[in-house]
Amino acid sequence: MTSSIDWLDAVQWDANGLVPVIAQEASSGDVMMFAWMNREALQKTAELGRAVYFSRSRSKLWFKGEESGHVQTVHDIRLDCDNDVVLLKITQLGHEPGIACHTGRHSCFYQSLQNDQWQAVDPVLKDPESIYK
Repeated sequence: MTSSIDWLDAVQWDANGLVPVIAQEASSGDVMMFAWMNREALQKTAELGRAVYFSRSRSKLWFKGEESGHVQTVHDIRLDCDNDVVLLKITQLGHEPGIACHTGRHSCFYQSLQNDQWQAVDPVLKDPESIYK
C-alpha cells in the first residue's frame, strides 16, 4: 500500500526544497499571484483546501490571508508537465472579496508594459494601510 504522501515525491523541488506556484482565479481565469511552496505548505494546502505558501523572506509557512483576511479557497491543484510548477485554481475570499495583492489590487499582475514603461493598469480596490495594521 502506498503512502498518501507519495504524491509529494513526484514534485521536482528546487535546491532549496521549493516549487513555484501560480494562483489562478477559478471563475475568471485571472492569474492572481505567484508564490513558493515547500513540501509542508503543499501538503497543508491539499489537506486544508486553503492556500498555504512558504515565505522566503520570513522563512516560514504563510497562510494566505493570515494578516489581510484575503484567504484563498483551493478547488484544484495541478502540476505541470515537468513536475516543477504548481497551479492552484482558487477563489479569493475575505473582507473585500477579490483582492489578492498586498497593494490592495485584485491581482499582483497589475502592471502592463506600455511605451517601454511599466504602467499600473488595474485600480487599487482598498488602501493597503487599512488592510495591514
